[in-house]
Amino acid sequence: MIIQQLINGLTIGSIYAMVALGYTLAYGILGLINFAHGDVYMVGAFIAYFCVSILKINIIVSFFVALIASGILGALIEFTAFRSIRSGSRSSQLISAIGVSIILQNTVMLTMGSDTKPFPKVMNTAAYEFSNITISSTQILIMIVALVFMIMLYLLIYKTRIGIAMRSTAQDSAMSSLMGINVNKVISITFSIGAVLGAAAGILVGIYYNSLVFNMGASMGLKAFVAAVLGGIGNIPGTMLGGIVLGLAESLGATLISAKYKDAFSFIILILVLLFKPTGLFGKKEVEKV
Repeated sequence: MIIQQLINGLTIGSIYAMVALGYTLAYGILGLINFAHGDVYMVGAFIAYFCVSILKINIIVSFFVALIASGILGALIEFTAFRSIRSGSRSSQLISAIGVSIILQNTVMLTMGSDTKPFPKVMNTAAYEFSNITISSTQILIMIVALVFMIMLYLLIYKTRIGIAMRSTAQDSAMSSLMGINVNKVISITFSIGAVLGAAAGILVGIYYNSLVFNMGASMGLKAFVAAVLGGIGNIPGTMLGGIVLGLAESLGATLISAKYKDAFSFIILILVLLFKPTGLFGKKEVEKV
C-alpha cells in the first residue's frame, strides 16, 4: 500500500514540480509571485481540449499547439500586466497578477462554459501490476514527460547563452542591460518558458483525470506555490524536489491519516516551512545592502 501511494505521489508531485517552476522562474528574475500562473496552466489544458474535441486534431499536434499558444500568452501577460509596473510596489504587482487571473478564468468560463468538461480519451491506458502494485501507462507518461521537461529546463538555464542571460538578469538587471543583454526580451522568454511548463502540466492532468473545469488553476496554483516555497523559491533544483516532496506528502498523508484532509496537508507544510525554514529546503538567505 505504501509503495502504491509513493507511485501516486510521484505522479502528482511531477505535476506540482512543473507548475512550481513557473513561479520560481518569475520570482528568480523579477522577485515577483505571479499568481496568474495557475490559470495559464488551466488555459493550456483548455487549448489542447479545444484542439482535440472541437478541431479533431491529433493529441500530439494539439499538445504542441497548446504549448506554443501558452508560451505566447505568458509573454503577453508579462508585456501587458507586469512590464510597466516592474519597478513599482509589490502590492501593485500582486493586484495586477490577481487581475490577470480573474480575466483568464472568466474568459474561459464565458467561451467554454462553467461546467466540467470531459477530456477526450486520447490514449489507451494499460495497467501494469507488480506484487500488488499497479502503475498505469498514463502515470508513466506523466513522470517521463515531467522528467524530460525538467532536464530540458535545467540544461537551458545552465548550459545555453539565454540561460546565462537569464541568470545574469536575475542577479542584476541594470548591470546586465549595461553589458548588452536585452533585459525585456530575457524576461519575456522567462515568462514564456514558465507558461509552457504550466500548460504541459495542465494537459497531462486533463489526460490523467479526464476532466477540466475553468477554475482548476486556482487550487493547482496554490499547491504549486507551496511546492516552490518548500524547495526554495528561486532555486530551480529545489523547486523540482519541492514538488515531488509535496506530492509524496499528500499521497502518504491521505493514506496514513485521512483522504478528507488531503488538500490541507499542502498548507500545513507551507506553515511549517515558513515557521522553521522560511527560505525553503534549498533556499539561501539574501543579504540586503543598505
